[in-house]
Amino acid sequence: MAQSGIHYRRKLQELTLLFEISQTLDRSLDLEQVILPVLRQLKEHMGLSHGTVTLLNRQTGLITVEAAVGIARDSQSQVVYSPGEGVTGKVVQSGKPMVIPNIQEETDFLDKTGVHREKGGQAVAFICVPVMTNKDILGALSADRADGSPQSLEDDVRLLSIVASMIAQAVKLRRSVQEERERLMDENRRLKDQLEEKFRPKNIIGNSTAMKEVFNLMAQVSGSEASVLIRGESGTGKELIALAIHYNSPRSEGPFVKVNCSALPETVIESELFGHEKGAFTGAVQTRKGRFELADGGTIFLDEIGDLPLSIQVKLLRVLQEREFERVGGNHTQRVNVRIITATHRNLEQMIEQNEFREDLYYRLNVFPLHVPPLRDRKSDITLLADYFTEKYSTKNNKEIRRISTPAIELLSSYHWPGNVRELENCIERAVLLSTDGVIHGHLMPPTLQSAESTNTLLHKTLEEELERFEKEILLDALKSSKGNAARAARILGLTERKIGLRISKYGIDSRRFRS
Repeated sequence: MAQSGIHYRRKLQELTLLFEISQTLDRSLDLEQVILPVLRQLKEHMGLSHGTVTLLNRQTGLITVEAAVGIARDSQSQVVYSPGEGVTGKVVQSGKPMVIPNIQEETDFLDKTGVHREKGGQAVAFICVPVMTNKDILGALSADRADGSPQSLEDDVRLLSIVASMIAQAVKLRRSVQEERERLMDENRRLKDQLEEKFRPKNIIGNSTAMKEVFNLMAQVSGSEASVLIRGESGTGKELIALAIHYNSPRSEGPFVKVNCSALPETVIESELFGHEKGAFTGAVQTRKGRFELADGGTIFLDEIGDLPLSIQVKLLRVLQEREFERVGGNHTQRVNVRIITATHRNLEQMIEQNEFREDLYYRLNVFPLHVPPLRDRKSDITLLADYFTEKYSTKNNKEIRRISTPAIELLSSYHWPGNVRELENCIERAVLLSTDGVIHGHLMPPTLQSAESTNTLLHKTLEEELERFEKEILLDALKSSKGNAARAARILGLTERKIGLRISKYGIDSRRFRS
């Protein structure tokens, strides 16, 4: 009767434990957040010393610790098994549980965590059961406890096997969710790459993160009718981006007309933009359409919009708002359907503060701003651009350039490129023309790109010696300008007569030789 009561209480405890574990496993999809609480529940209910869940990594084929109780975290990260190695490895390999009544007498027990070395000769039983679904082995659940009877160990194996099966279902579900998430992320990346490739202009070279952001913005704005303001330093390729936006827009079949506002004098820019009537001014022998009329149904690109005179800015604002204007010398209103893309390297906000640019026009143009990064901010694109320009000018000049040398690449990569892509193109064209052996060498680069190492012009003097040399040169120039008059030279340099006298004496300069 007493035996049946004990058996009943154990069964009740097991059912309570399994219910609690099932609730724990349902709390989160994150394995780390559920497996460790499960091990703690097992330790509390079964009186275990240590408990571990190890999982088989499908990519590496190794068995690592996913969670453990009674084992230091540093030790957990160092425990790695191969299938068949030790008790855990054998259980994962065979898919069958193993019970070690006394780990001191089992050679297969490796004690990789080191926790059992501290117990000395104390008898400890070790139980390891596979974590598996059907025939798919995912890992192992192991635990140890003080030496127990064969019946109690058998009961422990049965209970741990049930818990391992529950853990296996949780692992499989979460791996399935994770694999689906990774699949969707890969698909998203693939579609994103396809979209980037579709909208990436063939005449714009660049795979850097900065340029990918530009391509994404271009893809978003190309299909719209919004005005685009392209900003960036000179030579960054703003015109190429305007072209790409036009040819990826619904207006691609229409004309693309470009106007460089800084290249046209103020006296003719109105006529260039809006056209003129016959006899409107001296030399107007016939009616002429302006650029806006020529761009009707397409896109007009106004480069360097910051250089547009204020008088023309008023007329441009009307075109933006009303899509209408009059030719110079005419009174008939012309209506046009054009998309306006502008570009500038100037600080328009500062120009507005200085009353050099109309604020209302700025907000009309700046509907969709797009910043083109300078070449120094997209270093990874330099070699791509260099290869492209090398091929371009090799073909153009009927020369076979097989490669760019490593020193040349280092010079290109370390330079700050104030002239951006345009400057790089000029450098490569020059190097292609100078090359005589099919290789672009570092010494073929212009002097502005050369370093002290590449030209063997490293300084051989100390900083103090160089400063003294420079100071002496300045003194000589000042004395020459003052015709040897030390007092006048002192005023030129902002020194007192005493100080310049000391310096003249220090460098042994004879000021009389500069007198007329």
